[in-house]
Amino acid sequence: MTFDDQEHLERDPLIDQILISSAEIQRRVAELGREISVEYRETVPILVSILKGGVVFHADLMRRLSVLHEIDFLSVSSYEGGTQSTGVVKILKDLGNSITGRDVLLVEDIVDTGLTLQYLREILNARHPNSLKVCTLLNKVDARQVDVPLEYVGFDIPNEFVIGYGLDYDEKYRHLPFIGVMKG
Repeated sequence: MTFDDQEHLERDPLIDQILISSAEIQRRVAELGREISVEYRETVPILVSILKGGVVFHADLMRRLSVLHEIDFLSVSSYEGGTQSTGVVKILKDLGNSITGRDVLLVEDIVDTGLTLQYLREILNARHPNSLKVCTLLNKVDARQVDVPLEYVGFDIPNEFVIGYGLDYDEKYRHLPFIGVMKG
């Protein structure tokens, strides 16, 4: 049995509203896939997903690319179960392959303060990739504490705690096909 966006919303009292529908997400992921395919038509990039939240976006995005590519994963933590980033980044799983001399596209679910991304850019640039660019599904401009370059952005969103499409609250709600706002 599958549920549409509205059915999920009606079944869960902790979801306040749907911010971005599943249809809007899929349309934008397809657009990003086309843009990225043009950019990397002469190379074989490595798409690095930031686990766990980025895995749904990463999977959908890679299926929308028309160019050969490789994938790898990083797992980091900066939330520790809450709704606000601690600013302290811990690497829980490092890359499996070298990125030296490679074109790397970091695939993020959300950029809010920018602190985690700033840290990741520093450690990955120290490994001497040919290029390092960022594709994020969600960009919380009003939450930004440090300026970080974002080459590809799915959606700019307000400074709300969001769940769904890979994003969680206490490891739950990743399965939602849309981006929702939790009740305060």
